[in-house]
Amino acid sequence: MPREGTGPDFIEALARGLEVIAAFRPGQSFMALTEVTAATGLARPTVRRILLTLTELGYVRAEGKSFTLTPKVLELGMAYVRSMGLWDIARPHMEQLVRRTNESCSIAQLDGPDIVYVARVAVPKIVGLTVQIGTKFPALPTSLGKVLLAALPAKELDEVLAQPTRSGLTPRWRPDPTERDAELREVRARGWALTDEQLALGIRSIAAPLRDGDGRVVAALNVNCHAAETTVAQLVDHHLRLLLQTAGEISADFSRMRSVSHITASAD
Repeated sequence: MPREGTGPDFIEALARGLEVIAAFRPGQSFMALTEVTAATGLARPTVRRILLTLTELGYVRAEGKSFTLTPKVLELGMAYVRSMGLWDIARPHMEQLVRRTNESCSIAQLDGPDIVYVARVAVPKIVGLTVQIGTKFPALPTSLGKVLLAALPAKELDEVLAQPTRSGLTPRWRPDPTERDAELREVRARGWALTDEQLALGIRSIAAPLRDGDGRVVAALNVNCHAAETTVAQLVDHHLRLLLQTAGEISADFSRMRSVSHITASAD
């Protein structure tokens, strides 16, 4: 359903446009006007005008009687990534990590009970799930998500995981609270996380936190692989050392960048 603002500065037309974009979920890349109308709860004429406007702006493409998002939508997410400065700092480190492991690596942040990918350097391998900037998965069965969830206070963790996932994916691993808490305690204790086909068959990965200058976890970095090609032992005995080194380097550079930005802003 569309969001309703309460303040005098709330722009209803903008909110409705964002609702229409958000209606395109995994498995629903092409949607007819009636389907978008049903998904948003907006009036059919309103949805039609929004879709035609988004088409003119290049964010939506019409194919017959259906509509689909275009890659231009990714620019909206990349604006957030660029505003943080994390991608520019992380990219050379990630590229080096990929060269040294011959595996893909990604950075993600929490979005409620899900992770959302904000940076990725991939190698051409066949895996069971497609990942790109903006992709969402349930946080708990992923190594990235475990790192991010483990950094939350207990009350906030419960509130976050009480929310329904918006990823459209049902994971293989759905632990009860006791098993979940034990897993996250282990992640906190050792400083990194492993997932072994818990999200989907054939997907295996390790992740480490990325921190700011105050030690807060701002994102997570992983190395992911196909279970048929890379064993858990290879991940832990070889790739983990490189991952932790890379995460430390990115965190240090990110902290320095934020410190310089803060000093510059104060001087101004």
